[in-house]
Order: sequence, then structure tokens, then C-alpha cells
Amino acid sequence: MPCEAFFLPSAAGQRFALLYTPEPATKQRGAVVYVHPFGEELNKSRRMAALQARAMASAGYSVLQIDLLGCGDSTGDFGDATWEAWLADVRLACAWLQERTAAPLWLWGLRSGCLLVNEAAQRMPTPVKLLLWQPVLSGKQFLQQFLRLKVAAEMLASDGKGVMERLRSQLRQGEAIEVAGYLLSPALAHGLEQAELLLPHRSGRVEWIEISGRPDASLSPAATARLTQWQAAGQEARGTAVSGPAFWQTTEISECPALLEASLRALSETIPA
Repeated sequence: MPCEAFFLPSAAGQRFALLYTPEPATKQRGAVVYVHPFGEELNKSRRMAALQARAMASAGYSVLQIDLLGCGDSTGDFGDATWEAWLADVRLACAWLQERTAAPLWLWGLRSGCLLVNEAAQRMPTPVKLLLWQPVLSGKQFLQQFLRLKVAAEMLASDGKGVMERLRSQLRQGEAIEVAGYLLSPALAHGLEQAELLLPHRSGRVEWIEISGRPDASLSPAATARLTQWQAAGQEARGTAVSGPAFWQTTEISECPALLEASLRALSETIPA
């Protein structure tokens, strides 16, 4: 599939982007903006994102992948990133792609990227559809887990008493902290902590896909509860579970073919009434 790499100008520097487009003879079925996960999960998941984007393009979808501010090959340092800046990047990517195709828009997020696409969808002038890969439900809980990397490192060098509270105190006082090689700004930490995967009132349908290491894959209880709540509120939403490795955190770069196939089905199938 044709793939074009370029820099997308923004109000704050440039964002590296990859555009996958269908062959000219292929019917255009939709447009997809991919929002990557946080920190090292971005690097671990690049191959799966590329494989899925190529598969989507083969099926007739234009796919735009963008590196957010301070991530990947985009300008700026990670320490410059804020939650609002990342949301602005998502809106920029959507606007750019919608200027070039009138096809229905999907926002596709992985892990913490799902929190961003959910919030971005709430702010869009018209509803968009959401494809959620292994979504993070609570930004507060995710931030806690991220900070534990720092706690674990400091416990190896000292007794580790009060490390978590000290880190949170530094963030509250406006100090950036370094965690696993990433400089976390107070603004990004605050925005992430406030993010929650809430009922997406401004979206079209929602396709939620989880990966399980078990052969008899099933949705997590948390996913089932959230989807049930959304469906009861009238949201068109469906959950799917597939078997495969948690590629965003495996030691070696890994693939999950079942996820690629399930995602293509999710985009093309309608949800039964």
C-alpha cells in the first residue's frame, strides 16, 4: 500500500506523520486517525500499528498516523508535552485528513491513546466513530502505574519510603520529574490524571477490542461493565476479545494477527440492533 511520510505543520512545531492510502482502484470506505500510546508503549507498538494501517488501506481506508508533541520523530521534547497540546494534535490530524477525503472518520486509539480519542471526539463538531485497542479506563490509575516505575528504581537505591508522595508533591509544586527516561511535566501529569474513558456522547459507534493471553479470550470484567453501561445509555458500542500477546509491553517486538483481523471486521460490520 502507498505510504507517505511527511511533517504536518502545527502551531507549535511540526508533527511527523505517515499516511497510508488505498490503491486508486480501491473503493474509499473510510478515513482513520491513529493515536499512539504513552511513553515506551509507543515504541513497542509501532509494528502492530503499521501492520494494521496497511491492512486498513488495503481494505479501502485512508489512515493517518501522527507522532504527538515530543514523541517519536515530532519536534519538541517529551517534557514539553501537555494533555491539551496532545488533544490539539489529534484535532489537527483529523482536520488535515478530513480536508482530503469526505469518507466517514474513525478515531483509533491504543491504550492511553483511547483516552485522547475519547476526549477529542467529545470536542468534535460532528460525531466520529471510535476504534479502541486495549483502552485505559482511568488516566489517574495509569499515571499511578507510571510513577511506580520511578518508585521501583529509587527503592533499589534506598529504602524507598515516601517516594510516591514526594513525586506527587513535586508535580503539585510545578516541578517536572524524570520517570524511566521520560521527563514528565506537571501539565501532562495533571491532564492525564483527569482523563477518564467516559460515555462518548459525541461519537458514532464504538468498537472496543481487548487482547488476552488465554486461548479462550474474553473481555475483562471492567470492559464488560463499561460497555454494558454505555449500551444501556443508548450508545452503539460493541466489545470483542482476541487471543494474542500484549505487544505494547512485551520484551521483544511482537504481533497479534487476530487483532488485525478483528479490527477490519469491526470497521466493516454494523452492530446488530
